[in-house]
Amino acid sequence: MVKNEKCTTTAGKPLTVYLGSPDNAIQANAAREMPVLLSFALAGGYKWINQYVPSFDRLLIDCGAYTAYSRNTTIDGPAYKAWYERWKHFADAYAGIDDIAGDWRKSLDNYERYGGFPTIHDTDPPELLDDLIPLAKERGGWLGIGLKPPRENKEEFVRSVCDRVPDDIHIHGWALRYYTHIRRLDSVDSTNWWRDAMDIRVLPLCKHLTYGETLEIVVKRYRRQSRLIVDTPRQESLF
Repeated sequence: MVKNEKCTTTAGKPLTVYLGSPDNAIQANAAREMPVLLSFALAGGYKWINQYVPSFDRLLIDCGAYTAYSRNTTIDGPAYKAWYERWKHFADAYAGIDDIAGDWRKSLDNYERYGGFPTIHDTDPPELLDDLIPLAKERGGWLGIGLKPPRENKEEFVRSVCDRVPDDIHIHGWALRYYTHIRRLDSVDSTNWWRDAMDIRVLPLCKHLTYGETLEIVVKRYRRQSRLIVDTPRQESLF
């Protein structure tokens, strides 16, 4: 299943960084041959994304829970299930619909109704993890860790979850690049890679570059970092 060489975790698994869901064709083109997180909230209604999905190196399907939370909208469960059914055979995994606001009962109901792997949040009762671990094993061996923003200064929670999850379960940290020094994390996703390209354009030496060209710079940086950290201790994270 692994195509690119990545940093090795303590569980003997590679760390994968998925680029956050492309929001337009320029971003999707720049993400070719890279691991990509595809969000239902951003790409669900975009027909143009269909032609780019086969060009991604790996695919992780996301329900778009954070986007729905930030926009105060509700995810259409049946529509999400129909959408991920289209892509799940190409994907490493697909997430269940979780409630970031803290309604863990609603999350459990969504997992039962619409499938997908579960996520534990810092707003959930700690004992919920005991129920999510067997569910994760049933749903392809994946478990997510989600933090209600702000995400900084919550390492104790992330570590407490990682310490309790068996090594045979893949742990994905939603937007947790800040915590890649925690070696038990198996994958994370980058939510700001395309924003970084916008920031590059304001630099004096880069004002002449197009947005597509600065995206290429950012993606090349991700590729270079992936190679460099193979022999670099995770405590000195380069992400």
